[in-house]
This record gives sequence, C-alpha cells and structure tokens, in this order.
Amino acid sequence: MHICELFRNFAANLRNPMKRIAFLILLCTALAYAHAETLILRTGARVKGSIVFQNEEVVILRTDEGARFQYPRADIEQILSDEEAALAEETASPEETETSNEEITTSKKASILLEIAGGVAFQPKEAVGGAVSADLLVGSHHIGDRHLFVGGGVGYHGIFLGEDKYNFLPIQVAVRMPFTETKHAPVFGVSVGYGVALSKNYLGGIYAGGDFGYRCQINPKSAVALVAFVQFQQAVVPTTTVLDETSYTTNSGRNLVNTGIKLALYF
Repeated sequence: MHICELFRNFAANLRNPMKRIAFLILLCTALAYAHAETLILRTGARVKGSIVFQNEEVVILRTDEGARFQYPRADIEQILSDEEAALAEETASPEETETSNEEITTSKKASILLEIAGGVAFQPKEAVGGAVSADLLVGSHHIGDRHLFVGGGVGYHGIFLGEDKYNFLPIQVAVRMPFTETKHAPVFGVSVGYGVALSKNYLGGIYAGGDFGYRCQINPKSAVALVAFVQFQQAVVPTTTVLDETSYTTNSGRNLVNTGIKLALYF
C-alpha cells in the first residue's frame, strides 16, 4: 500500500469522534511522558520519571508505571533531562561513577553530633544549683528516607548543688529525629546510658535525657538545632556513720535532675 494511501486512511479514521478522542488521549499521554527527567540523589541512586510538582523543599516524581514518589530537595544532587542523563552516563567512566557514589554514600552514613548545654540543676526536695554539659556523639543522621540520627558517644556533665559538685562521664546511646522532612522542622530526641563518676567521693549510675526543639537543615549532612532538655542522673554517695567507736559505711542514692537549653550541631 502506498504511503499516501495510508495517510488518507489515517485521516479518514480521525473523522470518527470516538477515534478522535482516543487519539487525543494517547497524544496527551505520550506528550506527558515524552519529557522525562532523571533525579540523581545524593546517595548516588538515579530515579527516572516526570516531575509533577516541585518547590524549594520537595520534588514529586511520577514514574513510567504511574507511581508517585516525594523526595526532599536536600536529598537531590541534580535534576537532568533525558538527553543530559544519557550524555552523563556516556561521558562518565566506571571508575569515576564508583568513586562518586562511594563518597556520597560515606558522607550520608557517617555523622557527628556535638551538643553543648547549660541550665538549672536540683536534687528533689534538697538543693538547687546549676549544670553544664558537652556531648560528642557519632552515628548516622540519615536512615532510609529520613534525617534520623542514631548513634552513641561520651561527654562531660557537671552538676553543682551548693558545696556538692558532681562530675560525670556519660556513656550513652542517642536518637534524634525531626518531625518532618523539611528544611525547618521540630525535632525531639532521647538519650540513655550510664554516668561514670569522675570523683572518688561518689559513684555513678543510670543516665537518661529527653529534648524537644527546633532544627534547621543547612545542607544534606549538616544541621543545627536549639532545644529544651531535661536530664536525669543517678548518683550513689557513701555515708560513714560512727557508732560505739565503730565506723559503718552505707551507700545512699541521689537523683539529680537538670533542665535547660541545648545547642546541637550536626556535621
């Protein structure tokens, strides 16, 4: 059949209203998927589809199968068109791609959290004073699709109640999680561990803390947070009693509580 005759038959079929509507639907669908993009995530992964919505915080992508996925803008390294993505794959050598992905993956998984705090300390029904602390934690602040910090570390906690001074080295595990995957988000956290006494005048004990505040994501692996916190530290103090010229030593537990403001730096 001659090409002209094929074209005339195709044009004649479009005169049918139903066929014309079906053709328009197919045409619109083809145009919708014709312009596709490739998201290059900071983990090194590539996701192909059509962007249906984007702003400064999120990008919503529709895949060729019709599924929709939302990605935080901070997790996206680059957005490429089909042509740019194909050109990047052709020009990048396997060694360069492997090294790039490895560097991104390592930076995503390893994170350091430095927390500096100060506030009021008290022993329930006994005394009121002050407290300072500094903690250095190492872990991951990006698990799955969330900026969830899970790690552990040590620090210094000083509690001052009048003439009594308690200094501890807390060995702890901690979790810090923002409520939303946006640049600015509320954040909460918990810490548990054991406070090792730094003096022979008393013994250490269980340590626990919780905080709630505000976090700002500076870039994919750096953030700063300002939070209010409350911490509990158990201490055991030896007490010596002399009875009939005989000394008796007993251990009495003390519950030390402090609360205040904490500055947290993720990097």
